[in-house]
Amino acid sequence: MEKPHLHLQQKVKCNLQQSQGFCLAFLLFSLYDVLFKLFVINSRFFKNLSFLLKYYMLINVSTVLKPYFTITDITMGKKNLYLIDGTAYIYRAYHAIRSLTNSKGVATNAVFGFTRMLLKLLEEKKPEYVVMFFDVKGPTFRHEMYDKYKANRPPMPDDLSIQIPYIKEITKAYNIQIIEKTGYEADDLIGSFAKKAEKEDFFVTIVTGDKDFVQLVTENVIILDTMKDKITDIETVQSDFSGLFPKHITDIMGLSGDVADNVPGVPGIGIKTAVSLIKTYDSIDNIYENIDKVTGKKRRENLENYKDQAYLSKKLVTIVKDVFFETDLLSCVQKEPDNEKLSKLFDELEFRNLQQSVLKTTDLSEKEYKGILNKEDLDKLIKYLQSAEIISIDTETTSKNPVLAEIVGISVAVKENEAFYIPFGHDYENAPEQLLKKDVLDAFKPVIENDKIKKTGQNIKYDIMVFSNCGIEMKGVFFDTMVASYLINPSSRGHSLDKIAMNLLNHKTILYSDVAGTGKKEICFSKVDVNTAVDYACEDADICFMAYKILSVQIKEQLMDDLFKKVEMPLVSVLSRMELNGISVNKTSLEKLSLEFKEEIGCIEKSIYKLAEEEFNIKSSQQLSHILFEKLKLPVSKKTKKKTGYSTDIDVLTKLASQHELPKKVLRYRTLVKLKSTYVDSLLKIMNPKTGRIHTSYNQTVTVTGRLSSSKPNLQNIPSKGVDGIKIRSTFVPETGWKLVAFDYSQIELRILAHCSKDPILVESFNNDEDVHSRTAAEIFNVLPIFLTKELRGQAKTINFGIIYGMSPYGLSKTLGISRKMAKNYIENYFLRYKGVKDYIDKIVEDVKKTKKVNTLLGRVRYLYDIDSKNKNVREFAERAAVNTIIQGTAADLIKLAMIKVDDYINKNRLKTAMLLTVHDELVFEIPDNEFEKTVGVIKDIMEGIWELCVPLKVNMGFGNNWTEAH
Repeated sequence: MEKPHLHLQQKVKCNLQQSQGFCLAFLLFSLYDVLFKLFVINSRFFKNLSFLLKYYMLINVSTVLKPYFTITDITMGKKNLYLIDGTAYIYRAYHAIRSLTNSKGVATNAVFGFTRMLLKLLEEKKPEYVVMFFDVKGPTFRHEMYDKYKANRPPMPDDLSIQIPYIKEITKAYNIQIIEKTGYEADDLIGSFAKKAEKEDFFVTIVTGDKDFVQLVTENVIILDTMKDKITDIETVQSDFSGLFPKHITDIMGLSGDVADNVPGVPGIGIKTAVSLIKTYDSIDNIYENIDKVTGKKRRENLENYKDQAYLSKKLVTIVKDVFFETDLLSCVQKEPDNEKLSKLFDELEFRNLQQSVLKTTDLSEKEYKGILNKEDLDKLIKYLQSAEIISIDTETTSKNPVLAEIVGISVAVKENEAFYIPFGHDYENAPEQLLKKDVLDAFKPVIENDKIKKTGQNIKYDIMVFSNCGIEMKGVFFDTMVASYLINPSSRGHSLDKIAMNLLNHKTILYSDVAGTGKKEICFSKVDVNTAVDYACEDADICFMAYKILSVQIKEQLMDDLFKKVEMPLVSVLSRMELNGISVNKTSLEKLSLEFKEEIGCIEKSIYKLAEEEFNIKSSQQLSHILFEKLKLPVSKKTKKKTGYSTDIDVLTKLASQHELPKKVLRYRTLVKLKSTYVDSLLKIMNPKTGRIHTSYNQTVTVTGRLSSSKPNLQNIPSKGVDGIKIRSTFVPETGWKLVAFDYSQIELRILAHCSKDPILVESFNNDEDVHSRTAAEIFNVLPIFLTKELRGQAKTINFGIIYGMSPYGLSKTLGISRKMAKNYIENYFLRYKGVKDYIDKIVEDVKKTKKVNTLLGRVRYLYDIDSKNKNVREFAERAAVNTIIQGTAADLIKLAMIKVDDYINKNRLKTAMLLTVHDELVFEIPDNEFEKTVGVIKDIMEGIWELCVPLKVNMGFGNNWTEAH
């Protein structure tokens, strides 16, 4: 074998640029000569190190020499070709990463692992030429030779098979050619391609962890296992197989077989014995020519008895090298990836970091971003804005909480690639002189309050509230890019401007963390350098303006213009007023309740320790498990998810509570600890120091059905039942001389189901103002109303709402504590009586399979592409979501519409009455005593008349001096 360092010296052609370059080249190559001679020691470590030097170091050397030389060839004078065993990549990725799915429930673990492995290879090795190979489903020629070939291998798991199309699309997006062929394994295609490439003067690297490929190693073909970062060349093979060469591998495997592929080999002969035999006789042919010389009677007998099996096994493991390809090797050159396509794929798969990595960054030289630091420029900008039809506006502040935030600066954009930032609150050492806050706000007030100048923004509710705190009422708000993005794709996780820029503009924005830092190093925006702030803030306004242009078209294309303009956008201002209003909480009552819970928790702890006859950490599942199942010998019902111990979840403890007092006490302990920390203590901490009230944040862009959610704090989760829930809700109080009033839609989702399904029993029940749950109980349990019990009505109520949510017999059995068979009978009886509901559900599922989407009565759209999924769980989830989205989504739309009309009534009549909370089907108001009589009736009428259904909408009203009384 020719020494590679000499081969390189012969192949490298260079043009002398200057003597310094020549000297550098001479020194580097001389250094390599010395290193190579040092590392030819008979050691596997040094042999691998030697190869790493001769294969990789020279690429780095070439980088150093590039200014001085023209290098025509890097790796031993040959073109670099990487052949990737894609099938091996897939399975490695699948088993390396578990339980990764996107928000739709689609498994993405193999796709993610595959992509990361591929990216690592491309970034670290930078292959000049690259090809990807995959196995094709179905038998190969080896199955014709031996029908038990790979018989032990299970079929591809469903959650893996659904990921294969994504993997291939990503490979194509990286502009890597894919080769696969019916009747052949990827091994044979790689073997044939390697042979062809070697003939055409390529240096080939096979990327795989499969040991079968060792037989392909030559002077110009090596194996790279990226997972172990191991290179296998001829020297490695000799080291691993006692001096044998790659040509001997098929003989070794023919004798030893391969359990993974169900290749039989010769019984009693393992790898070590096979290596020893081939080392002695060189080949299987020679073994049988000298069979009498083989030592060991049993071994010799097995070789004789299984001769045909040995030759068959050798054929099975031998990689074919003569599969015909029309592919021109030069066409496999690695091109730049299609980043736009990758961005869309990564968005669908919800690989956020990967999506960020393929986006282009802004060339700010192409943008007209300007900071406004003097009055002359401010006056010009205001005049410019006053002549604009639409402006994009954004505020930079000191806090994410709009009630507490102080404005630091304002950014605006009127056209694409142009934006302005007016800083006035940046305060740090050597900060430039800025305009006064009052002067800027006074100048902007006429623009912001001019309803003829349309405003668009990203989460513009925040800016409305911030300006409101400064005495400026934003008018002309007509477009929110975050809300529009959500409306178009409610299933997507998050609708930040960064993400919108990725998806719509294939653009990577300057992140907030880029300018303000993260964690302990994060600084307030007022401390950010003004020049840095200009680029960041201007980009926000600019991107928002560009996104508005695209999203407004998409909204119209999806026929949601009315929903957007008449429901979602008017709601933005309504929610801003509700959040600014907040709700009063009796601090003294909360503190008293916190102390009460603390004392009870302490008493329960002592009781638990006494029952356990020792002290332990009650919050530790492991320690609790020891007490319950090892010390008290209570029956085990299930293990933890990781199968590392016994579960002590709520279901387990509930079952055990009837058998022993300790698990019963633990349940109460957990309830109190959660109530105290999550609600009572949390509310005390989050009470606003300025207003003394609780200000939640309502989210329009979170739930897939259109329902509003609440956060920081989540007031929709405040317990409403039980003694503890009543105590907590009782701390929510009105101002003196006011009442808290709650208006609650009665069974609105069932009424919508009745309207949509036209089921005669449901429609009749609501039109006759019957108790629908009692009617359902009478229908499915075949009981006269007079004999109905509270328990039967409760079960019927669970079934009624369970139907909307697509509850399975298993789910119903678990909820009601009955057998699955009985639950199945209940559901079947329901559909026998309520045939209109069954027909409606079936029709919805059938329609979604055709259109892949559902619409609420007001036109809200949700796409359900998984309705045809091969994965049963994913498919059934989509079927349930289809019905639930229409019913729950329509209910959400109607409540939003009611909120808008009630808010309009309050504003037009200049009432002090304030809408404070929305909790699913309930609206909570704070009404002064002198407005009570004239207001409550009007609000109830508005809510009940908000939409015409074939059954009446009904609203229950309650009031009192706290939320419990009102509810």
